[in-house]
Amino acid sequence: MTTYAIEAEGLVKRFKDTEALAGVDLGARRGTVLGLLGPNGAGKTTAVRIFATLLRPDGGRAQVAGHDVVGEAGVVRAMVGLTGQYAAVDENLTGTENLLLIGRLLGLSRRDARARARELLERFQLTDAAGRAVKTFSGGMRRRLDLAASLVGRPSILFLDEPTTGLDPHSRGELWDLLRGLVADGATALLTTQYLNEADVLADDIVVIDKGRVIAEGTPDQLKSQVGGQVLELRPVAERDLARAHVLVAGAAGPEARIEGETITAPVKDPELMPAVVRTLDREGIAVGELALRRSSLDEVFLALTGHRAEPGDPEGNGGAAVRDGDADRGADDVVGGDSELRKAVMRP
Repeated sequence: MTTYAIEAEGLVKRFKDTEALAGVDLGARRGTVLGLLGPNGAGKTTAVRIFATLLRPDGGRAQVAGHDVVGEAGVVRAMVGLTGQYAAVDENLTGTENLLLIGRLLGLSRRDARARARELLERFQLTDAAGRAVKTFSGGMRRRLDLAASLVGRPSILFLDEPTTGLDPHSRGELWDLLRGLVADGATALLTTQYLNEADVLADDIVVIDKGRVIAEGTPDQLKSQVGGQVLELRPVAERDLARAHVLVAGAAGPEARIEGETITAPVKDPELMPAVVRTLDREGIAVGELALRRSSLDEVFLALTGHRAEPGDPEGNGGAAVRDGDADRGADDVVGGDSELRKAVMRP
């Protein structure tokens, strides 16, 4: 039996003249979280849709729990849960009614659907609000209900496409805890996110894609080591010295040295960098107000790999999950129109 619960080899998807995926290889080990990172338009949501059997690949292959997503789509749909960027629940129904509806659509008896709804509402701390219309829920409560809805069928594999977009830090932390619990119980998750601290905290392994291609992969620590395991932070006493100090630091550290506010940052690949920078600045008469050495963040890894920082949220203003990536796949809008359509499709046998 393969060690991968989710696997792709040479995955290709085109939308007219645009190649959204250009030969993607990736694998999520059983019982782990795979973080799929990349800029807007990189192909993340396209990959999720293929794994969830909502799009057919144009080349390569994709498997979920050893089952081909094209030839065994019905089997795959019965094993997966899908949560997109926006909560796909009916706001005019109560929390209980939403879960009952999904349970019945999945073929559960009324008794079993009600028992499962009650169990999930308790697990996601929604029991007190179970009888209220969802339109009265806070954003965090809607997201918890949405995740609960994706678990009604007891899936062993979860696809989470930017599930915490728009949530406040407290609600995001609650969802992190819930995901940790699900994985501890044996689930496997593929998580796309543009909150890089989220991937750092949750992901066992990370794949970074850009323009439809894998450009880096490894554990969070391995990726940080690739671009310099530590970061030098320096602030001159006099703001007028900032630009000149930056030139000097860049001369020692390389072009990755950047000005961020009143601070200069640079990846450290050589342990001699810090003393060399201090000597250079002292020789040039530039007084240093603050000097620190810290571990790299995934945000800095992303910046080094893609040339810009991650952009949380949906700058294109697309409704639902429709073409969340950009992906130039306006054709995908004809396949599904939003997160609710994604869930309906996954529930089809």
